[in-house]
Amino acid sequence: MQQNIRNIAIIAHVDHGKTTLVDKILHSTNVFRENQESGELIMDNNDIERERGITIFSKNASVEYKGVKINVIDTPGHADFGGEVERVLKMADGVILLVDAFEGPMPQTRFVLSKALELGLKPLVVINKVDKENCRPDEVHDKVFELFFNLDATEEQLDFPAFYGSSKQGWFNTENVRTEDILPLMDGILEHVPAPEAKEGDLQMQITSLDYSKFLGRIAVGKVSRGVIKEGDWVALTKPDGTFKKHKIKELYTFAGLGKVKATEVKAGDICAVVGIDGFQIGDTIADAENPEALPVMHIDEPTMNMSFGINNSPFFGKDGKFVTSRHLVDRLTDELERNLALRVEPTEDSNTQLVYGRGIMHLSVLIETMRREGYELTVGQPQVIFKEIDGVKCEPYETLVIDVPDNYASKAIDLVTQRKGDLLVMEAKEGMQHLEFEIPSRGLIGLRSLMLTNTAGEAVMAHNFLEYKPFKGAIAGRSAGVIISKDQGVATPYSIDKLQDRGKFFIEPGEEVYEGMIVGEHSRNNDLVVNVIEAKKLNNIRAAGKDDSSSIAPKIEMTLEECMEYIQADECIEVTPNYIRLRKIHLKETDRKRYEKSMG
Repeated sequence: MQQNIRNIAIIAHVDHGKTTLVDKILHSTNVFRENQESGELIMDNNDIERERGITIFSKNASVEYKGVKINVIDTPGHADFGGEVERVLKMADGVILLVDAFEGPMPQTRFVLSKALELGLKPLVVINKVDKENCRPDEVHDKVFELFFNLDATEEQLDFPAFYGSSKQGWFNTENVRTEDILPLMDGILEHVPAPEAKEGDLQMQITSLDYSKFLGRIAVGKVSRGVIKEGDWVALTKPDGTFKKHKIKELYTFAGLGKVKATEVKAGDICAVVGIDGFQIGDTIADAENPEALPVMHIDEPTMNMSFGINNSPFFGKDGKFVTSRHLVDRLTDELERNLALRVEPTEDSNTQLVYGRGIMHLSVLIETMRREGYELTVGQPQVIFKEIDGVKCEPYETLVIDVPDNYASKAIDLVTQRKGDLLVMEAKEGMQHLEFEIPSRGLIGLRSLMLTNTAGEAVMAHNFLEYKPFKGAIAGRSAGVIISKDQGVATPYSIDKLQDRGKFFIEPGEEVYEGMIVGEHSRNNDLVVNVIEAKKLNNIRAAGKDDSSSIAPKIEMTLEECMEYIQADECIEVTPNYIRLRKIHLKETDRKRYEKSMG
């Protein structure tokens, strides 16, 4: 039975077509009936994933091809979700490395690939998007080989099979010649990916991810690495400290297509979901009840950033959301800890505020975005980097930053990064573009993206991932411009905004409600300015002929949640509700702000 299973993970950089490839695998093995509407990007079934076009949560699907069951694991490509990736690779016996035929291997791919090679997984390389203009599949193939070599791949791993094609057009082949379908790739999976080893002996299964159902509670997902797991059996859940607790397995499921099917027993090598075990953590081992043996514990990357999450205490509190109290907030964050591994939550002195630790701005913004869609109102503070003391030295997290930018903007890009304490390590020219690699403190990345896009006319492509903790590098300059703050509560008028146009750019438009202490724009100088934006035009008997003043108002600046998180300073915060994202000062009254500044000296 064992020889008929293949477990394969798909790894790739954000946007290289990984989820589209999974769609094609599902379609080519007829998971859907001919007449069934399935849509595109089936695996990215979370709203935020679809909007951003990225995979955040790793997922499982399973297909049957030539009598062999292939478990496909789709992994996130973004470095902030590295915690997801590492665990998931433990379930696989092979990996498909998907690379864009024009861009070649990217820094985040390197991160996931190094983990896969360390685990000794068998790689298959798929060069995707060969239908794109000026793509260079052969050069990319050499680049991938170079990357494998740099990551100390074994002789066997270096001898990887390569496939070329386009998942969008639905074909892959062993050479760059168009075929009708992706079956050459499916055959390649059967040929090159080893079947899982079926170890005889007592049961061992490591929990590598979890599923959650309102009816069944927490469901443990993992690969059975030894023995057989059966429904109704008693098993021992072993913890990293060597303790164990007995549980009875209520239900077992294996994956089929995009769903799960019930099973009475699952043998070593297959991936399954177990219901009936509570109190488990990722990395725990489900073992034989009489003779429990734990598998080695997994290490999960530590968080590198924290933010304060508090209740919404602005004058517009409770107008928009369903969940507004601190109890709602604490309960929701506790729920999130159940499934979000790289997250930590700590209470603060203020009972209305929690400190949330995560892997980066992207990781935290996805959580905030999810909560706001569920109807929560909250206030979030400026992201702070976590410092550590190592051998008596204050250390901070550093990241590898890679920027691809047109030649004429390269010096601008280097200048911006070096101002933020980044060191240039690599500079390569490729076809009118410069490929730059830096090492930079994580603090320097906060707010860098928007500056970089402004200064390179939106042409720069940035990617970064965590490197290690190194000694603190000194102060980094923050935002240079001050902000425009509303003096009163009311509705902004075209008349007052028009009069203030020369003072800076606005984040609001006429007709929007504002309150005292809300940030309504960016000042053209480096100090903060308090203004009245709700003043109405005084009418007199002589009507002025001519145009209305609202026609000359510049459109407001729209900022995404992540841009807001990167924009705010230490004395500012973001009010997040289901329909609005507003920037504000922590102290709303001007007298309180002055008093606070004095106390800070």
